[in-house]
Amino acid sequence: MAPRIFVTQIVPEPALAALRRLGEVDVNPDPERVLTKEELIAAVRTHDYLYCMVTNRVDAEVMDANPGLRIVANMGVGYDNVHLAAATSRRIPVTNTPGVLTETTADLAWALLMAVARRVAEGDRLVRGGRFGSWGPLMLLGADVCGKTLGVVGFGRIGRAVARRAQGFAMEVVYSDAEPAPPEVEASLRARHVPLEDLLRRADFVSLHVPGGPGTHHLIGAPRLALMKPTAYLVNTSRGPVIDEAALVAALRAGQIAGAGLDVFEREPLLTPGLAELENVVLTPHIGSASLETRTKMALTAAANVAAVIAGQRPPNLVNPAVYGGGA
Repeated sequence: MAPRIFVTQIVPEPALAALRRLGEVDVNPDPERVLTKEELIAAVRTHDYLYCMVTNRVDAEVMDANPGLRIVANMGVGYDNVHLAAATSRRIPVTNTPGVLTETTADLAWALLMAVARRVAEGDRLVRGGRFGSWGPLMLLGADVCGKTLGVVGFGRIGRAVARRAQGFAMEVVYSDAEPAPPEVEASLRARHVPLEDLLRRADFVSLHVPGGPGTHHLIGAPRLALMKPTAYLVNTSRGPVIDEAALVAALRAGQIAGAGLDVFEREPLLTPGLAELENVVLTPHIGSASLETRTKMALTAAANVAAVIAGQRPPNLVNPAVYGGGA
């Protein structure tokens, strides 16, 4: 019997073609709608290979819908949407798609940083609304980026890519992470490791690049927002719950910080009340990896993980190695 693969949302065609060469493929036909838990359970019940998105919550109940489930192939670098302990205890490999989205997500972080600093979205709304009468010396004054201090919270692949771009803007770079980067990495990026609290006090722009999960939930809340300069900007392309959005709204309203650029949200796709009304925030709908080239690479990487399991091999992007005996 051919392997039965379920894809929770439409992905770029090259990946679907690769999956169809492996077996029978069923796809949620709506590119916009996330399946309900009940729909996901019904799909898993009749498919042994689950190809899912970071928007799908895959918990023990979903896994138990099919005792023969062979893989949860997540299309995304983050996998906090999957209950990893439940999968590991059931010996179900969980995979992700690291590496391929690093540069594109770093680009988006910089797009948000520039947009909020230079009030690009406000200017766009002003022009489209027919309110641009003439140039004025005080109109939409923003902040310079060149020569400022960039604080990078989380110095993995994406955080380092963001720091590398800062060199073109002659910025001082400070970063916080559980472990300092190797000296040669720090030297090449002209970056200095500092405690998070020091980073928040020093940085003119703070860009978040930490994983989701209990350890980073509300990492940036009211006490840490209070450490930031009133002229500083906060950018988040990591996970929404890393920021306490209610505290952020209060800080932005009070002028405690100058602005924010957000691509992810605490209760995505819902926004905390008051956030959408603020002019000093740029909001994008989780498009950090949304280039045609990168999303295609991500989709193909997830398909390759499925292919490996079907072939009886260890998938290349395994995040719970204990299912294969614990080796990294």
